[in-house]
Amino acid sequence: MERETDQKEVLDAAMQAGHILLENGAEIFRVEETMERICRHFGIESGSSFVLSNGIFTTAGNEREEIFAKVQHIPVSGTHLDRVAAVNQLSREIEAGSVSLAEVKRRLKDIRMMPGKSKTMQIVASGVGSACFCYLFGGDLRDSTAAFLAGVFLYLYVIFLSAPRLSKIVGNIGGGALVTFVCMMLYLLKVGEHLNYMIIGSVMPLIPGVPFTNAIRDIADGDYISGSVRMLDALLVFFSIAMGVGMVFGLFHQLTGGTFL
Repeated sequence: MERETDQKEVLDAAMQAGHILLENGAEIFRVEETMERICRHFGIESGSSFVLSNGIFTTAGNEREEIFAKVQHIPVSGTHLDRVAAVNQLSREIEAGSVSLAEVKRRLKDIRMMPGKSKTMQIVASGVGSACFCYLFGGDLRDSTAAFLAGVFLYLYVIFLSAPRLSKIVGNIGGGALVTFVCMMLYLLKVGEHLNYMIIGSVMPLIPGVPFTNAIRDIADGDYISGSVRMLDALLVFFSIAMGVGMVFGLFHQLTGGTFL
């Protein structure tokens, strides 16, 4: 009975590690490999995991082991690479034999509770990122200043309105529209000189770069279902941002009779 309990605790720990990784933007192969390493190190040779972009299926058991099966649904969410890095480090320590099962469970609980970046840091980072991208794409310092302001307004909207109250589609449409409107106002006020660079730089904080890259890696690794789901999710965000930008451009075109653009 004690051995059966230990096996279930190992499999629960492996499932929890996989959950943290998948929930925070890790690739499918990384999730499967980490779960396999945990099971193998603690003596479970029959463990098998099937990982999708929003779910984990784990089974184990043979003539010497208790049969075990568990399914967890994991909604497609954001990215927290600090947690992914922490679980990766923990898996290396497990293979090195330097942590016990009880320590693994405690560490996983601590990793799950790791705080994200503060709201102030996210807002400032959005502004700085927007300004830097604007400059990289060809804008001058005045354009980058305008992009910084638009990026700050964007993440104020994301943190306090879009994330807690709106769906992903509506939130990204609104974000694209807000950035375009702010950039146009700053352009009219002569804060910036090149509207296209200002808008391109300012929308970059909304672009799902990590999910899009992971989708390509999953497809390249043969995880076609998960890769396709992540790719579709990223393309939906791209389409929503473009729709928001286009709506504001169309509105200004109608109001100004085409003289603004």
